[in-house]
Amino acid sequence: MTAVQRLSRDSSIIAWRNLLNLRRTPGSVIAALVQPVMFVLLLAYVFGGSLGGAEYRTFLMGGIFAQAVTFNAAFTALGLAHDMDKGIVNRFRSLPMPAMAVLLGRTLSDLTMSAVTLVVTSLCGLLVGWRIAASPVDALLAYLLILLFAFAMSWVGAAIGLTARSVEVAQSAGLIWLFPVTFISSAFVSTHTMPGPLRTVAEWNPVSATATAVRRLFGNPPPAGLPTSDTWPVVHAAPYAVTCACLITGASMLLALRRFRRITLG
Repeated sequence: MTAVQRLSRDSSIIAWRNLLNLRRTPGSVIAALVQPVMFVLLLAYVFGGSLGGAEYRTFLMGGIFAQAVTFNAAFTALGLAHDMDKGIVNRFRSLPMPAMAVLLGRTLSDLTMSAVTLVVTSLCGLLVGWRIAASPVDALLAYLLILLFAFAMSWVGAAIGLTARSVEVAQSAGLIWLFPVTFISSAFVSTHTMPGPLRTVAEWNPVSATATAVRRLFGNPPPAGLPTSDTWPVVHAAPYAVTCACLITGASMLLALRRFRRITLG
């Protein structure tokens, strides 16, 4: 058996174990699924009326998708920190399996959770009036882009979970960065109302690029009164989003693997 085959086999076993283990923590699963639904309803009906009504609710969904999979990084951080705290990771390391298999198994299982989150969020979006106005191929590409970004965020969560010294620290560290990253973006509003430096950060934010690219692929234009930008990351949102997701995945993977080996080897 080649090294790639071993990695694939072992990581799939770990991923399946993580998914089965979700039965013991149904509260975390419910929270991961309810959170995007809550944001859809709040933003669509509390703020949506003053931001464009039905047009804004359609525009909103691209940002909700990007935010939902970003927030799932906390799910990864907490799950990995919990396994570290219980000594489960050390048991895995005593087995003849690659170190990468433990981390890849965790991120793959959480990628599955992100896919379930997308299904629930999409159904909620349909209920508030969101529709896909593009071809099936473009819609599929939009969902694949979201899942690629979700995979990148899972590796960020893995790096945070391994860096934290306890489950409590992982829970705080896994959440504290999510709100500024998702709200300092074009996920929910136009960046034109933001101050100069903040606007630049928002326009180059990978969350903004993902949300913008997904909207275009779904055929969801911004409301008529919502100003748009013509800066490079906005005009080239799709390639920029893919590039960011790949770079984030690579950097976080290296950091997580290095931290994992340092912890398990003492």
